Order: sequence, then structure tokens, then C-alpha cells
Amino acid sequence: MNEMMLKWCCIFLFVRGALETLVSALTPIDHAKGQKAEVRPALMNSDLLSREAESITLLLSLLEEEDFYVRYYTLQVLTALLMNSPNRLQEAILTIPRGITRLMDMLMDREVIRNEALLLLTHLTREAKEIQKIVVFEGAFEKIFSIVREEGGSDGGVVVQDCLVLLNNLLRNNSSHQILLRETMGFDQIVSILKLRGVTYKFTQQKTVNLLSALETISLLIMGSSDADPGNDADKLTNRTVLVQKKLLDHLLMLGVESQWAPVAVRCMAFRCTGDLIYGHPKNREVLASKVLAEDPQVEPALNSILRITLRTSSLQEFVAADYVFKAFCEKNPDGQAMLASTLIPLPHSAAQDPLEDDVNISFGSMLLHGLCSGETDGDLETCCRAASVLSHVLKDNTPCKGKALQIVLESSMPSLGTPEHLMHRIVKFLAISSSMKNKDVKLSAMGKSYIQQIILKLLVTWNADCPAAVQCFLDSRPHLTYLLELVSDQAATVCTRGLAAILLGECVVYNKLNENGKDAFAIVDAISQKMGLTSYFSKFEEMQQSFLFSSEKPLQAHSTDEIGDVDEADKRNEDHPILSSLFDASFLGLVKSLEGNIRERIVDLYSRPKSEVAVVPAELEQKTGENEKDYICRLKAFIEKQCSEIQSLLARNSSLAEDLAKAGGSEHSQGSEQRESTVMDRFQMDTLRRDLQETSQRLETLKLEKAKIESEASSYKNMASKLESDLKSLSDAYNSLEQANYHLENEVKALKGGEEPTMRAFPDIEAIKEEVREESEAELNDLLVCLGQEQSKVEKLTARLIELGEDVGKLLEDIGDETEVVSEEEEEE
Repeated sequence: MNEMMLKWCCIFLFVRGALETLVSALTPIDHAKGQKAEVRPALMNSDLLSREAESITLLLSLLEEEDFYVRYYTLQVLTALLMNSPNRLQEAILTIPRGITRLMDMLMDREVIRNEALLLLTHLTREAKEIQKIVVFEGAFEKIFSIVREEGGSDGGVVVQDCLVLLNNLLRNNSSHQILLRETMGFDQIVSILKLRGVTYKFTQQKTVNLLSALETISLLIMGSSDADPGNDADKLTNRTVLVQKKLLDHLLMLGVESQWAPVAVRCMAFRCTGDLIYGHPKNREVLASKVLAEDPQVEPALNSILRITLRTSSLQEFVAADYVFKAFCEKNPDGQAMLASTLIPLPHSAAQDPLEDDVNISFGSMLLHGLCSGETDGDLETCCRAASVLSHVLKDNTPCKGKALQIVLESSMPSLGTPEHLMHRIVKFLAISSSMKNKDVKLSAMGKSYIQQIILKLLVTWNADCPAAVQCFLDSRPHLTYLLELVSDQAATVCTRGLAAILLGECVVYNKLNENGKDAFAIVDAISQKMGLTSYFSKFEEMQQSFLFSSEKPLQAHSTDEIGDVDEADKRNEDHPILSSLFDASFLGLVKSLEGNIRERIVDLYSRPKSEVAVVPAELEQKTGENEKDYICRLKAFIEKQCSEIQSLLARNSSLAEDLAKAGGSEHSQGSEQRESTVMDRFQMDTLRRDLQETSQRLETLKLEKAKIESEASSYKNMASKLESDLKSLSDAYNSLEQANYHLENEVKALKGGEEPTMRAFPDIEAIKEEVREESEAELNDLLVCLGQEQSKVEKLTARLIELGEDVGKLLEDIGDETEVVSEEEEEE
């Protein structure tokens, strides 16, 4: 017996040593100064070992051995193989019966082996869908949450992190696994991980990572699967509904709002999950709107608390995340927008001077207006632009809310000297201040050029979109148009600033309903043409579309927790701040692109027609009273020749301008812009002339076709008239012959009557024959006269039409007469 035990111990020692050797052979050697192209022994050894399917089968069989070190080193060998040759190992494990089952059994083993098995499963399930299915079938959810509870939830160590990573691999883009988790275990286990325990203000690095992993799990459940399955949307809504029923919003608000000692990354992730949870879900929006946060001794609505953080946080990342909550709340939610807009009540001037931290009991709208106007007292344009971003969400695609905001009148900073002004005018003034302050402070200049002007312009573009009343309010102050023209042509501004200013200027053309001189759409276009030229103006759109904000490939939207004053190389190169890629969402970019097309079309339409819009068709194209068709056609031909001459002159002018532009390619930009502008104007005029010429040509062709048709009908009627006259002549000759025969018969009758013995039997009844011939002749003559009357009516109509067309009817009749005489002579000769 002892010899047997000794023999087994020797065998296990030998197997253990072999496994340790394999672990060493499969572990990469870290050379600090190694060459990149050197041979990697670990990869070669892994490739050789994974080629043999029997090797993987043997390793998995060793997991059933009782020796602790054998199982431990076997898991390490499998992990090393997975890191070096993942595809081969995954295929081999799938082909081995109970391969995944043996690995799952290791999760219930001793702690060290459990942790190694957990790490191996985390790597195995990263992309292998089939392995994920088997792991879930083997009860992975129950075992994962059991380990998390044993380790202490979010306060646990790296094992909790590995469990959550494995859970995320199983849930990511897999609606069936999400449904299975919801229907079996529910979401209580994952929501409980977010519950803060013990000393809440103590956040270790590992606890932060665990919370971020749990929030990622929440995000995966909220966003559902990315597959194009009609049932996915329903699954998303169901997941969001169940999560809110499990009081998830309370935990998210605790992490994002009430736990200001929590790391910035955790707070930002909590805000993003809150936004995703309410996006497109009316009931969840109502729940968030009704939430209040109790902070002794005061109670404040959750939306007010989030707005306070948005305005005063020192982290750009947190500002973007909190701003996303309002975007999700207001998106396609007119009732929610109206609720927030109803609270837009300005504070008295005395209360408006208080710091933002002291405005505890004011409404959401009053706090928002306080933030918008804070730049007037202390020059805090950062708070102003953040409030402008939130206000743009409240006003987006909501005409009543835009009208409500237009009615807001703010007191002057010095009521005794200044007069009240509209909210829009105050915002435009802050936009101008952000431009003028760039020379006073280099740091503020970098920040201002980065995103402050762009965010304020975003608000103005959103406000004026499809809102003529807002455009009228904007143009009520004449300096606004002058400043906007200067901003569009300011080469010191960023590409996005110039482009958005051009879009705002274009909205003053598209949605302009004013008839006042100097403010109507035509006057705005004239001002653009005189200030910079239409070519230069349209180039601002093209430059903006080529920027990173509007391009298809954007930089990552994840930002670090750097302070606002940290200016990167992009700012130094006068480029737009990367944070704008998060604030300018797809819907706003789509709005800008659609506005660009409308602006181009509207400006071209204004230039291609008269301002008065009275004379649509030139007077030369109208037929005068009493003018016959022939003279009208001749006058149209003369008009077309004149139009062709003008077009040729414009083409020659355009060609000469193009040659001058090519020769002066190295000249100054201003001269080139003027020449290009002249070319654009010529093109507009040429398009108008071409359009008139085309319409006239089409009308002339129609008249020609109508004339040819009438001439063809007249010719056919002439031939028919000739034929009828010939038939009439034949009938007349026949009638004369009958008359002569009748005359001879009457003479013979008289002679016979004068004789001695008339023999009446030899002759027929002459009177009866005469009467019968007369009746037949009269009937034929009546029919012939009816036909002649009808044809004569047609001939008269054709004669009148030919006279209208300018044809000489007398000449045509003479020709017909000549032809008739020729025909008669030929018949007589025959």
C-alpha cells in the first residue's frame, strides 16, 4: 500500500513538473530592449502544442484530478495557450465532450483555482458565441452572482471585476441571454451591486473599477442587442421598465448627484446610464421628473440638482454626461419641454447677483436663466455656454417653447441706466463678448475659441430653425446682422464657428417673413454679397463639412478628467475642441446639413427671379391684341435671336473672367473672391435667360406643329373640293343629256300626235317616263346640294383659319381654278 502511494506521488510530481515546464515554455519572455522582429518562443511553442487535439483533450482531463497543483498548473497552461493561440484552443475545446463543463466545475473549486478558471472563461467568452451559449447553459449567471456575493459586492477585489467582465461578455449584443437573465434571476442582483455600503465616501481604485463594470452591465441591458431584429426594441423597453421598477434610478442618482465624493468617471457613467434609461421611454421620464433628492434640511427636484452640477462642475467630462441627461429627457418629449420652459422666469436683479450655490429654492428655469446671465456680472462665459447647451435641448423642434423663450425680457445690469432686453439679444451679446475677450486673456482665448462660441451658436441655430418669430427678434437689432457678417468672415475664428455663423445668417434668409427694407431676405443676401461674396460665403459650408465634427471618422468621444484650462495641440492649431463631437449629436448635424441645402436653394431662388415677383413672363412673349399668328411668330423669332445674342455675350464675359482668374491665380484672395462672385452672378443671369429661351422655343415649336397640321388639313380639303367639283360637273353633263333626250322625245310625241293613225301601243307612256326621270334627277340634285353646302361650310372655316395664319386665299383659289381648267381640257380631249 505504501509503495502504491509512493508511486502515485511520484507520478503526480512528474506531471506537476511537466506542467510547470509547459507554463514556463508558453510564457512570453519580457525583453526591455528586444527587437520587434525577433523570434518569439512562446508563440511557437503554443502553436506546436495546440496543433494536436489530443494535447488539449489531455489537459482538460487533468482538471478532474484531485491534486491541487495539477489542476492549478493545467489552468495556467490553458490560459497561456488561449493568450497565444485563441482560435485553435476555442475550436479544440468545442470539439471535446464536456470541455466547457469541466471548466465551469472549476468555479466551485478552491479560491485559487476558481480565480484561474474565472480568468480563463473571461478570455474564452470574449468573442466566441458558441462558447457563450454553453457557458450560460451550464449556469454561469448563478455562479457569477454567487461569487460576487461571497466577495462583498462592489467592495470586493479583482475577482468581482473578473466576474462582471465575464457577465458583460455573456450579455453584450445578445438579447436571448438578456431575456434569460431577466426571466430567471432578474435584475436585482446586478442592481444591488450599485448599492453603496459602509463608509460611502471611501472609494478605492478597485471599488471604482467594480462600480464602472457594474454600470457597464447596466448600460448593456439598457441598450439591448444591436441585431436588426424587430423584437429588439421591445426587449430594450422591457429591460428599461424592469430596471426602473427595481429602483435603479435611485442608485444612479445616488452615484451621480448625491455622492459628489465619488470619482468623476463613476459620476459620468451614472449620468450616461440615466440618460439611456429615460431615452425614448415616456414612463421613465415621468419617474425622473418626479424624483426629489432630500438633503437636510431641504428637498430639491432631481432635474434641478443635475442642472446645478451641469453649470458648476469643474470637469468637462461630467458636464457632457450631465448635459446628455437633459438631451435624453427632451428628445421627442414636447410635454417635458413645455414643463421645463414654463419655469423660465427671470429672477429679480438683486437675486440674480447671488452665487449659483445660494439659489436653493428657485425653479429649474430660473436657475437656467441665472446661469445664462452669469457672464454679465463676472465674465463667467463657461457657465453661460453650459446653460445655453441645456436651453437648446428645451427649445429643439418645439415652436411653443421657442415662443415662450422669445417673450422673456431681462433687466439690465444697471436698471437706472439701461433698458430691459430680450433673452435672445442678451445671448447674442455674450457671443460677441466671447470674441472680444480673446485678446485680454490667453487662457480664456483658448477656451473661448475651443467651444464656448460654438455652443452659443448651436443654441441660436436651434432657436431660429423654422421659427420666423425668432428670426424677426434677431434682426430687430441692426448690430446683430453686422456682427454676424463680421464673424463669418473672421479668419481668426475656428472653422466650426464660421460655419455655424454662416448657417445662422442663412436662417435669416430662409425663415425671413419681413417686408421692411433692410431686413427682408433680399436685403440679407445683398449684404452677404457686398461683405464677402456668395462664393466665399458658400465656402464656409464646405470647410465646416470637411472638419472632424462633420466627417464620418470622428475621434473618440471619451474625454479625460482634465481641467478646462488644459489646452491641447488642437487648440493651438486653431481647431475646434474635441468635446464638441459629444455635444454636436447626429440630430444637430443632420439639421445643419439640411439647412445648408435650403439656404443654397433659397439664395439661388432670390437671385434667379425679380424681387417684386410681378412679371413672370416678359412682355415680348405675350401676343398682342389684334396681332395675327404670322406677325406673332416673326416677333418671337426676333426676341429669341435677341436672347441668344445676350447669352453669347454673357458666355464670352464668363470665359474672359475665367481666363483672368486663371492668369491671376496667385493674386490676393479678395480679388479672386470678387471675380468668382461676378462669375456666379453671370451664371444666375445666364440660367434665367436659358430658361426663358427654352420656354419660348417650346412655344414656337408648338405653333409650328399646329401650323403644319392646319396646312395638311387644308390640302386634304382642297383635294376633296376638287373631287366634288368634278363630280358636280359630271352630274351636270348627265342632266343636260337627259334634258336633250327629253326634248327630242317631246318633239317626236308632238309629231306623232299630228299624224293620222297614231299607234300608241308601239310607244310607252312618255309622260310617265318624263315624270320618273324628273323625280330621280331632283333627288340626286338635292343630295348633291346638301353635300356641297357642308363642304362649303368647311371651306369657309378653312379659309378663315388660313387668313389668320397669313396665307393668301385668293392665290390658293386661283391655283385650284387653274388645276380645274387643266382637268377639263384633258377630259374634253379624251
